[in-house]
Amino acid sequence: TEIYTLSLHDALPISWTRPATPHRIAGNLYYVGSEELAAYLVVTPQGNILINSNLESSPPLIRKSVEALGFRFSDIKILLISQGHFDHCAGSAQIKRLTSAKYFVMDGDVSVVESGGKTDFQYGKRKDMLFPPAHVDRVLHDGDQVRLGDSVLVAHLTAGHNKGTTTWTMDEREAGRTLHVVIVGGPNVNPGYKLVGNTAYPKIAEDYRKGFEVLKSLPCDVFLGAHAGYYGMKEKLARAQAGDRNAFIDPEGYRAYIADRERAFEGELKRQQAGKR
Repeated sequence: TEIYTLSLHDALPISWTRPATPHRIAGNLYYVGSEELAAYLVVTPQGNILINSNLESSPPLIRKSVEALGFRFSDIKILLISQGHFDHCAGSAQIKRLTSAKYFVMDGDVSVVESGGKTDFQYGKRKDMLFPPAHVDRVLHDGDQVRLGDSVLVAHLTAGHNKGTTTWTMDEREAGRTLHVVIVGGPNVNPGYKLVGNTAYPKIAEDYRKGFEVLKSLPCDVFLGAHAGYYGMKEKLARAQAGDRNAFIDPEGYRAYIADRERAFEGELKRQQAGKR
């Protein structure tokens, strides 16, 4: 639900439902999503963590990808999301049923995921944006850590796109070095978002600005995101398959992407402040 035109579920971009080749990114971090809707698997000796459940139709795709990598879907112990929009969390209820995973969600998005999208500030009244409600087992706050086995993920609140948009960071060991991984939650201003005088979300512009400050402060070697298009997954995977061991290392791409998205936000804010739509 980023820079795409949001429409009925039956008109979704094919890249949202077409499987991508599941692959290892670095250390014990793997990609198990579609061509555009990213899902990540963190593998530990004590069970696995899944980041993003995506569409209501996505769990079978995610399961097939997890199993193609040689892991058991039932070993998923914790489910996390990037944001409470249907393209990142609509499959959560199903994944919870199939795996008994515990669902951890940033506080700003808890009511949204537990209501099936009905309390979303922008899309709560749009039936095509609703999804099966799912119970949250742990409410996360900015800076909280999620630990399983020897893996530690940190939840960074980067709100604006949603009230609980979450950017995840973790460190991975690869070829004798430590890599800082950033999974960007979502910095885009969707069509129709009111940045000025938004009674449903009065702090929206302030939250976007805070989010960009957080994103700019994060050390990043491996740049990932809630959408594969954020970081050019297709191109980087092709390079990795051709033998480039550093295909996913892209600190410059991360900085350029965040700067571009911040410029877009500031431009839209200025237009709305000037009374333009």
